[in-house]
Amino acid sequence: MRKMEFKMERQGLLHEGDRVTITEGVLPSNYYYIIDPSLAMSGNFPFRERLLTREGIVTAIEENERGFYVIVEFAEERGE
Repeated sequence: MRKMEFKMERQGLLHEGDRVTITEGVLPSNYYYIIDPSLAMSGNFPFRERLLTREGIVTAIEENERGFYVIVEFAEERGE
């Protein structure tokens, strides 16, 4: 399983257990991911860390001084 963190701007947009779909964006040297429909956004990932699946399950929502963060688990194994 692979876990990724996404920044959510407002509380209550997603809940633990929600099944989410992901859209991939491409920058010159990185990928980034958005939980549809624009509910939360990941940081940037180098090409070698590209997400291989587009569906996941929200496993946690955390709040800290910087905002709300959604942890999504994907059924994906990384061959390191």
